[in-house]
Amino acid sequence: MRGAVLALVAASAGFATFEMSRHRDREPPRLPPSAAGLPTAPSADPPTPAPRPIPEQLPDFTLPDRDGVPRQLSHWRDQPLMVNFWATWCAPCRREIPLLKALRRERVADHLEVVGVAVDSRPAVLDFAARLGIDYPLLIGEDGGMEAADSLGMDTVFPFTLFADRRHRIVAAKVGELHADEAGFILDRVHDIDAGHLDLAAARAAIADKLRELAVARAQHPEN
Repeated sequence: MRGAVLALVAASAGFATFEMSRHRDREPPRLPPSAAGLPTAPSADPPTPAPRPIPEQLPDFTLPDRDGVPRQLSHWRDQPLMVNFWATWCAPCRREIPLLKALRRERVADHLEVVGVAVDSRPAVLDFAARLGIDYPLLIGEDGGMEAADSLGMDTVFPFTLFADRRHRIVAAKVGELHADEAGFILDRVHDIDAGHLDLAAARAAIADKLRELAVARAQHPEN
């Protein structure tokens, strides 16, 4: 957990990592001196930098929607949000789409909105969205999407989903493919916050415990 006590769960496999250099020629890997039979000095590696904190509130970043109209997350004020970062070339991202569509339909009474942030080229996203019938709002941009992810303190690993209450306070962050049992538990706690039945800290703690439990169960029984 980083900064505020947020539920941040990273699945052990199945991530699609966005690399800015993926279209560039790469040098062949270089062996460390010890592996090449060369003498080595004692390691003087710099300390690992501390992870950046996830903000308490969703940043109000701006990206064009599928019609090219600039949109901010505050456009969906007073609504709980699922903000899903994805790309068309990411297999786990594609698998999530039917679940995201279903959650939006099932949670209409809670006024939940799903906002997809496509870190990809506009033509690819528009074509893919049309073929899959994506009916939730999309914000699109390669560089802009990367900047939005950076504003959230998130690594460039897709997919990841932020869950926020109607005041747009971040309740949980799920890194990796989202599953129905995880989403259902988190959204129930978001509903409890918005209904005044649970405070934010208690909701975050309950979500963190539940997501750890589900992750362990899924690792033990990956076929389920």
